[in-house]
Amino acid sequence: MRSHQLTTAILSGALTVALAASGPVRQDAKAAMRAAGVTFATPSADNATLTAIDGIKVGHFTRTERPTGCTVVFVKDGTVGAVDVRGGAPGTRETDLLNPVNEVQIVNAIVLAGGSAYGLDAASGVVRWLDEHHIGYPVGSAGVVPIVPAAILIDLWFGGDPKIRPTAECGYRAIEAATEAPVQEGNVGAGAGATIGKFHGVTSSGNGGPMKAGIGSSAIKLPNGLIVAALVAVNAFGDIIDPETGAVVAGVRGSDGKLADARKLLRHMGSTGGRTGENTTLGVVATNARLTKVQAQKMAQMAQDGYARAISPIHTPYDGDTIFSLATGTWDGDANYGTIGALAAEAMADAVLRAATQASASHGLPSARELGTIPARLAK
Repeated sequence: MRSHQLTTAILSGALTVALAASGPVRQDAKAAMRAAGVTFATPSADNATLTAIDGIKVGHFTRTERPTGCTVVFVKDGTVGAVDVRGGAPGTRETDLLNPVNEVQIVNAIVLAGGSAYGLDAASGVVRWLDEHHIGYPVGSAGVVPIVPAAILIDLWFGGDPKIRPTAECGYRAIEAATEAPVQEGNVGAGAGATIGKFHGVTSSGNGGPMKAGIGSSAIKLPNGLIVAALVAVNAFGDIIDPETGAVVAGVRGSDGKLADARKLLRHMGSTGGRTGENTTLGVVATNARLTKVQAQKMAQMAQDGYARAISPIHTPYDGDTIFSLATGTWDGDANYGTIGALAAEAMADAVLRAATQASASHGLPSARELGTIPARLAK
């Protein structure tokens, strides 16, 4: 009995300390952003991308020497973050910190990058920029420690010298360019070297082979003010599927140059040309609702259904599929976090589709635009 009372007292004391500390930490972060001149403008009403959510900026940096780059999602103070990793070959940084059992509840930025493991260096540049602006998790007299989780996709064989990769300087320039404007989509940032439909391998063979994809983003806005949005860099092994019709929009091409449909190939051939680490889809889902870290993780988990609706096959041993989740808490309303998770899956499926339809041909690989396979409702 005494042991139970002691445990209760310890837990109650820890909770009191945690609650007492959360206020000053958030106030310190707000003061630091104001002092650094960092502000977040109200998103435009017609913004239908990740930056439709108040408190989020997105910046890209794309290298000119070879199609590769990085994308930075920069968030307001107090934004809760989590992650869900499903693929068999992930490349990540600081994802353990996002586990709900761990102490730090907030993030300052998320980095998505090409360049395989080398691309994780882009996060160091983001950390440097945040440090210069005194933005991060307060650690007393030592200043701040920026919280910058990151994930990478592999694009090393695409478009030139594989030694050309995202660097720390790329990350620095991406966050420096971050804005509340609608997210630029297509062959930019982490999506610059992204390809899809690698059932027969990563390079073209005659008229057959993979296709080009890139960055896509989408937002769902409810009448009550709730917003759930997604951003994704699609470098998948599989095909991109229109969730509304089930039709293949982009992916593996047969020898005639037409879409071969990986689902049919899998059923008839039973084997693939994929290798571990050659593919990955990286995403971010966000909401303006208030969520705990546990609830944010559930949102990331549910958003993986969006991958499954729009990519086939998905979550293979050859992919490093990862989704980060963010909750800015800038909306005062209430919503069930299960509903938010379901909307996150919808937004992610839409974003994946846009990653294919907004891409353009590059270095010998066509996009859905060149094949004329963009759904009529999305054609412009």
